Amino acid sequence: MFQLTVRDHVMVAHSFRGEVFGPAQRLHGATFVVEATFRRAELDQDNIVVDIGLATGELGQVLGELNYRNLDEQPEFAGVNTSTEFLAKVVADRLAERVHAGGLGAGAHGLAGITVTLRESPVAWASYERSL
Repeated sequence: MFQLTVRDHVMVAHSFRGEVFGPAQRLHGATFVVEATFRRAELDQDNIVVDIGLATGELGQVLGELNYRNLDEQPEFAGVNTSTEFLAKVVADRLAERVHAGGLGAGAHGLAGITVTLRESPVAWASYERSL
């Protein structure tokens, strides 16, 4: 399986509900390094997994919808613990929508899947993997 990864970052504010989150129940900020890995069994006609420029641009647009936002105030996340794992799925699903809509070019329709990893520190991160 061939893979290509692009990287960006996003800064959000949020809080969590539940004793398991300890002090993170209070409003706090998080800066995530976000990696989107696209995979396919065979390279396309140009011998690439996906266009790096298009993939980078689409990831940036997806993250732009979240960047500098208090996620607690976003209607789509009302009542949801926006954990690192949860946000990895949100980003992956939004990128998948863009793949299907043609935002990553015609060659991207041959992609088999995507994995999104959010790194919240040098020692902790979470990923979500999905088929396309």
